[in-house]
Amino acid sequence: RARALLQQLPPQDCDERYCPDLAEEERRQLRVFSARRRRDALGQGLACPVPGPCHGCPCRKCGRRLNKGDPGISASRLGDQFWHPSCFSCHFCHQLLVDLIYFQQDGRIYCGRHHAELFRPRCASCDQLIFMEECIEAEGRRWHLEHFCCLECDAPLHGQRYVMRSGRPCCRACFESLFAEPCQACGDPIGADSEQVAHQGLHWHARAACFCCSLCRKPLQGQPLTCRRGRLFCSETCSLGQDTSSGSASDSSDSAFASAPSPDS
Repeated sequence: RARALLQQLPPQDCDERYCPDLAEEERRQLRVFSARRRRDALGQGLACPVPGPCHGCPCRKCGRRLNKGDPGISASRLGDQFWHPSCFSCHFCHQLLVDLIYFQQDGRIYCGRHHAELFRPRCASCDQLIFMEECIEAEGRRWHLEHFCCLECDAPLHGQRYVMRSGRPCCRACFESLFAEPCQACGDPIGADSEQVAHQGLHWHARAACFCCSLCRKPLQGQPLTCRRGRLFCSETCSLGQDTSSGSASDSSDSAFASAPSPDS
């Protein structure tokens, strides 16, 4: 319950004591924002049997009827309406609302976290709302300017090139030293700016010198290929010519496509 409350009602969304690094103007905006939400949107659902006059009324969320005496949840800010207890959940994340605490907006109920995000962006690093005029947006998420840093070395990345790694930014130097895949042909790391080809979990530079037949050196970009023991061949003939003693067919045959860059990049 405590973890759910911290998730649904982040204390930094309403109390400046949890945001020690805010400038004075940001503190003022947070106080105004929090007071307006409490006044206009905050409420607590009431669990009670459905009264007689509401017999047969539809649940506000699922539409199934509620009969007299059924357990229901009412929300005073939304008028004479009822929800099934299992339907009284945040419109955005669909989590059941802890202690029936809700925020309403345009006839819908939200947990505190997602109601706040209707009006202010949230920093992906510190989890605080952003009241600054400027912020950084990348991959559908936002950061305070000073919080957009490399996930490994904490180097500031504002105005710098970066690579996204598991949803967080990484400087090019850290990415290439820690996360870049080695090329199966030349052994060098495949840099963030390099085109690469992946096949059966292995990686190659997309250039012709690396992504080519292991025997005849024919470039394989966009061509049918055969992969055998981590080596690429343009045909069964080349595959058997590489190791005539094996006497077996290739492991697989497919078409290769370049990706520039990889999904994480």
